[in-house]
Amino acid sequence: MNLISGIDVTSGALAAQKTRLDIVAQNIANAQTTRTPQGGPYQRQIVSFENALVRQAGGVALQTVHVGGITADRTAGQVVYNPQHPDASADGMVKMPNVNLAYEMVDLITASRAYEANLSVAKSARQMALKTLEIGK
Repeated sequence: MNLISGIDVTSGALAAQKTRLDIVAQNIANAQTTRTPQGGPYQRQIVSFENALVRQAGGVALQTVHVGGITADRTAGQVVYNPQHPDASADGMVKMPNVNLAYEMVDLITASRAYEANLSVAKSARQMALKTLEIGK
């Protein structure tokens, strides 16, 4: 018998939000990267989520969230004039990454809040399970 069934559901959401936090941090770290191994400026990465069913003992199915994929945002970045830059074209223009720090900070805050909310669910489920065990004494 699983007393903490909420943990199975929230663990998927915690892992998904951790991945989202990692990708946002990667985007922020590469906000000025104009040359990648693939060529060209860094492309912002986007995390997409999917629903998944978690089967419990006894045949109960619960829905949770997991990472469906990580894709590159193909919108164009800014082109700035900087003739001294090593990646400048012949006319002095540099293609910059399509990372907007304001958007990344919003994503960082929402992912952090979602992670905290899921941690709160896990703590509540644990406390309810402990109270349930105390009733049986």
